[in-house]
Amino acid sequence: MTGTAICPDPPTPDCDDGPARAGRREWLGLAVLALPTILIGLDGTALHLAAPALSKDLAPSSSELLWIIDVYGFVVAGLLVTMGTVGDRIGRRRLLLIGAAGFLVASLLAAFATSAGQLIAARALLGVAGATLMPSTLSLLSNMFRDPGQRRLAIAIWMTNFMIGGMAGPLVGGVLLDHFWWGSVFLIGVPPLLLLLVVARPLLPEFRNERAGRIDPLSVVLSIGAIISVVYAVKETAKSGPHLSALAVAVVGVGLGWVFVRRQLRLPEPLLDLRLFSRPAFGASVGAQMFGLYVLAAAQFLAVQYFQLVLGMTPLEAGLWMLPTMVAGIVGTLGAPYVVRVLRPGTAMTVGFLAAAPGLALMTASERWPVVVGLSLAGLGIQLVLALTYDVIVSSAPPERAGVASGMGETGTELGIALGIAIAGSIVTAVYRAGVSVLVGAPDSVRDTLGNAVAEAQHLPAPLAQQLLTAARDAYTDGVQVAAWVSVAMVLVLAATTAKLVRTR
Repeated sequence: MTGTAICPDPPTPDCDDGPARAGRREWLGLAVLALPTILIGLDGTALHLAAPALSKDLAPSSSELLWIIDVYGFVVAGLLVTMGTVGDRIGRRRLLLIGAAGFLVASLLAAFATSAGQLIAARALLGVAGATLMPSTLSLLSNMFRDPGQRRLAIAIWMTNFMIGGMAGPLVGGVLLDHFWWGSVFLIGVPPLLLLLVVARPLLPEFRNERAGRIDPLSVVLSIGAIISVVYAVKETAKSGPHLSALAVAVVGVGLGWVFVRRQLRLPEPLLDLRLFSRPAFGASVGAQMFGLYVLAAAQFLAVQYFQLVLGMTPLEAGLWMLPTMVAGIVGTLGAPYVVRVLRPGTAMTVGFLAAAPGLALMTASERWPVVVGLSLAGLGIQLVLALTYDVIVSSAPPERAGVASGMGETGTELGIALGIAIAGSIVTAVYRAGVSVLVGAPDSVRDTLGNAVAEAQHLPAPLAQQLLTAARDAYTDGVQVAAWVSVAMVLVLAATTAKLVRTR
């Protein structure tokens, strides 16, 4: 099916809205579109579990390890809106199939990478392919389900698959890492991607918008350049301390960001419509979504590393201990519609952030159960917030800009996840390096990452190995505690901001 833009809800008299209700083919198509969303959830949580194992094998530096985790999210964030426009032009089903094929190839390259540089490059390619999946699936859903009630149900099912993938990730990843090498986590997506490539064409309609907006390549380059430059400077400063080259890169990144903002305000069809931020509810909701995911992604990533590297768990054990957090997140998401029956969305967001604050504070304890309980509380509160932000983002924008607003929300989602891991990881790296710098005679690799310290200890006599591990693990724990307190401060600011600015009903 080829068509133009989707009719408004409710449709205007002059709008041909097509079939009123979806049939069997559309619901089967929804099952097909669930495959890439489950895959994205699986990929993120499984990779966090694999970080200690790939650190032992590839021996990346602290900044390289963070790039392995982060580069995917930064590339996706920079390309999401652009890929949405590309899908409107060449066909959303076609873009989905191209992206699925690209994701499959990049997954194989990542699985068999032999160096940190190769793995970073493969993850960047995964980001390019991943940027095609979210806008393609959501746009196809909106086109397939024209009935408002069916469309809301279909989108709710689609969103739930992210959490299903997130819950399955620790278990599937843990089992694979207990029996195979770290690259096996990148092969999780191969079977569902092959299935998607086979069944998508007969079950999914094609949709193309002949009035799609113009793509501005310079804006894409400026946005990615600004983000990566600033984050690179932060990571290098955390690794080696303040130095001139990192400062120069930071200045370049800020300059690119300034040019990007100026360009968006001048373009008739900007990549990001920054004028929407003049609406307080919109700006506050995008901020709540992005920084809420910053906090949640940082907490989950650091907890998985803490379980394995400090407490000595296997990947499967760490995955099992992450399950309470995933369950709490689902409870928060599914409970959001009931909460807003008695509270305004802004008040509900404030409650969610305030519930997350003591949970993040509990994560500063250096014991297993406080970390698990604290992470679960944080997941419950922040997922409650995230379940509300998407609707407020779209509803607080003008109706004719709803599509642009949703694209900006998706961009904030990916950017928040990537920034959370990058900045929190840099905080931990800086504190860790300061803590182990007092070790006399320790090689530079030990001062770089805790994973390197664990590997080095295996080659030392028992007394020296224990001394090294104790000092390194204490330093890493101190870093996690500092990052957790930063997150506590952040959610308290977010609680106050949403209470003041999100006034929609």
